[in-house]
Amino acid sequence: MDKAGICSVLRALVVLSLRLYNCHKYGVCSYVLFIARFRLYQGDNSMQMIKAENLTKKFNSSAAVDNISFHIDRGEVFGLLGPNGAGKTTTIRMICCLISSTSGTATVGDYDISDRNNADKIRKMIGLVPDNVGLYDSLSAYANLQFYGRMYEFPEDQIKVNIEKYLKLLDLWDRKDQAVGTYSKGMKQKVAIARALIHDPEVLLMDEPTASLDPEASKVIRDIILDLKKENRTILLNTHNLYEAQLMCDRIGVLKTKLLAVDTPENLEKTASARKTEIILEEMNDKILSAVKATGPKSVAVEGNSLLVELADPEKETSVVVNAIVAAGGRVKYVNEKGASLEDVYIKLVRE
Repeated sequence: MDKAGICSVLRALVVLSLRLYNCHKYGVCSYVLFIARFRLYQGDNSMQMIKAENLTKKFNSSAAVDNISFHIDRGEVFGLLGPNGAGKTTTIRMICCLISSTSGTATVGDYDISDRNNADKIRKMIGLVPDNVGLYDSLSAYANLQFYGRMYEFPEDQIKVNIEKYLKLLDLWDRKDQAVGTYSKGMKQKVAIARALIHDPEVLLMDEPTASLDPEASKVIRDIILDLKKENRTILLNTHNLYEAQLMCDRIGVLKTKLLAVDTPENLEKTASARKTEIILEEMNDKILSAVKATGPKSVAVEGNSLLVELADPEKETSVVVNAIVAAGGRVKYVNEKGASLEDVYIKLVRE
């Protein structure tokens, strides 16, 4: 068995252990669904679950989304990061067939969003957490979830299992029979997340899922997303939260109408700006600064007893700078390499 085959088996075993626990806890229906999903996961994990090609949406003559192309693999958490008005919500609405594209297209699984006959098939594959929760305020949380589960034509017994599962997980079970209109904004957001999961979708589109939630509830949602990733579900996450993007996303697309960059968080940090060398001294003075500048660095900044030096070739030039400091009477405590943070990358890209 090759390396890819071994990884596929290990991934399936992780899914098996997670789902068997749920089967024991929530009953036979979970087991039946597990068997179907387990068989699916034995397939090609490299399959592209979402693929956008030159996707464009114009409102009148103004482009909200301009010719973007990207793909999301099965089991991947892909983040769209961008300012308000960047086109993140519009992109999600096109993918789940709520609005049509002006040009270009996208596929979800084997279904093309530009074919209207595929709309219902795509929606059944997708769980959507929209930017506006859109719940029925006069209905209870339980009744809301039951209604949407039936809209998806999901088995009635499994709807009940999933309602209990997710309302307990989101700490809403004790208030399941209260009208959603009496809930706080954060509690409504939790119900919207449970609604997205009610039919066990393969793909999740989440538009700011932790918006309005307190830190504890936000952590619950992040943990759920990471658990869903372990189950090999595919997740498109819109967020402004750089910490969440870095924590949860395998890759990030920086969007500002156009797609400015797509890569892993680590690679984005490496490529966005030059690395800098931080040199911590026992004491800083003008003589040392002059000696460092004489070595010809791209830039030098002084912060207390620290020097932040940008070098063309840090591997070769760091020792030259350190020797110059010592020759000028300086004493070096330690040397550290500093790269750009994801925040630096994001700000640089959206301002260009």
